Amino acid sequence: MDAKREEDLQVYAHDSSDHSSQNSQIDTALTTRPKIPIWRITISLILLFLNYFLAQYDKFILSYFQDDVISSLDLSSSAYGVLSGYATGIVYALLALPTAFVADYTAARVWVLTVAAVWWSLCAIFQGLSHNFWQILLARIGMGIGQAPVEALSVSLISDLLRQDYVFFGESVLYVGVYIGEAVSGQIAVAFARTGTPWNNALIAVGIVGIVIALLVRVFVPEPKRQISLVMANNERQNPGSTAASTAFPPRLLTARKNILSTFRYLAHMRSFYLLVLSSAFRQLGGNVFGYYMPSYLSNLYPSEPSLLSRYGIIVGVVGSVTVLSGGLITSLMWSRTKLLPLYLTAIGGMVSSIFVLLMLFSLNASNGDPNRGIRVLYGTMSIAYLTAELWLGAINSLIALLLPPHTKTFGLAVWSLIQVLIYSSGPQIVGLSLRNTEPESAAYLEKTRIALAVMIPLGYWLAGVGFLLALPLVKLDIAGRFVEGRLQWSGRKGAFLAGGCVLGALVVALFIVSIYYSST
Repeated sequence: MDAKREEDLQVYAHDSSDHSSQNSQIDTALTTRPKIPIWRITISLILLFLNYFLAQYDKFILSYFQDDVISSLDLSSSAYGVLSGYATGIVYALLALPTAFVADYTAARVWVLTVAAVWWSLCAIFQGLSHNFWQILLARIGMGIGQAPVEALSVSLISDLLRQDYVFFGESVLYVGVYIGEAVSGQIAVAFARTGTPWNNALIAVGIVGIVIALLVRVFVPEPKRQISLVMANNERQNPGSTAASTAFPPRLLTARKNILSTFRYLAHMRSFYLLVLSSAFRQLGGNVFGYYMPSYLSNLYPSEPSLLSRYGIIVGVVGSVTVLSGGLITSLMWSRTKLLPLYLTAIGGMVSSIFVLLMLFSLNASNGDPNRGIRVLYGTMSIAYLTAELWLGAINSLIALLLPPHTKTFGLAVWSLIQVLIYSSGPQIVGLSLRNTEPESAAYLEKTRIALAVMIPLGYWLAGVGFLLALPLVKLDIAGRFVEGRLQWSGRKGAFLAGGCVLGALVVALFIVSIYYSST
């Protein structure tokens, strides 16, 4: 490494120099290749997958049982938007940071994950016992406290359980939970409709199973040694404990303030971080709107198709799972040739998928009003939409985890998630506001929903695609360790980051207050 680059990396790590004596007494050694038995890795992946799947499951229940939830709790469309948007989103954003901090600086990621899983499981049970808007809102906010660190902790653990080229496939296994959740929810929705079973029962069952999985996670998932980052691997492979690794601070609470500041400094000096996180947030926004509103929209569009939700769930579960696993596997196989494949998969896949999303929304119109032809068009275009769009999730989050400083990667992933959640949670909120004062069963409601989805989903996919393509040269520089040089100035990059954070925070608060106001009127 040349002198200039070494000086640049020292900027992010200078706060750790005061703790060199502590470093000599504490085992902060990193590993270049994890040495965990394959059987234990397999069990860990299965349990982390199940925990993440259950943590996402309440969202699918609200999506598939939207009409039942609204009618049984006497909710307005705006109130439903609050439940599916910022009610948990704001809590996710706020609570992910301190919980990730505790996990990193006590070296107890598995313990924190276990406690969090037990807590959100209890809150899921309380949701099932709710009888009005405020009860379920408080239960969902409480659940957000427990769910906040689940993704960051799981991604962090997997990135240290597997060696770098296999991390992408491992993370993809985790994100299969998103698609399996959709598939199971579709089958449950059909079964509940046929038997007249209330939606609350599903949430109560999820909570009970979640507690069992949480205890199994604590027993079988190990706390792995931290793996060197991608930046370190490409610059100082033979000496991971030197300059580039000095961002790997000892997990002591006494060093917390300086370590947190150093993590933010590291992210601010990355050339690609701001563009990657904004692009991912817009991609998630489109997907979030899709997940919350598409099932109920299609059910209303094809009311004579009683098996629609079941088949919808099967397509999502099968095609989505195969696709996300394929994205991770392809990235792992191509890792020695290119480190940028996750960006291409996300950008191009999302932009192509948006075309087929529009065909889904207008499938009945494209079939001249014939529901039999329309339903065939719907299933075909939906399969292609998922096949092109869902390659990205495991691959892109793996790349971010490998770019972050090893001993603070959970906290860095929480910052990554925080920014995204604040942005993409606005999607259902905006759609809910656009549907207020419209009867859910009316033709006007169906038309407004179609317009909202046709605008927000493709817009999110295309903004993400352009952003990821623009980030390609910046990611190359970051991987090479060529971060922004010198100290950041308030008149430049530092001020821009602060201003952007203030604007985002103000918009979040304003949108949340407006939604709460309309939900109570």
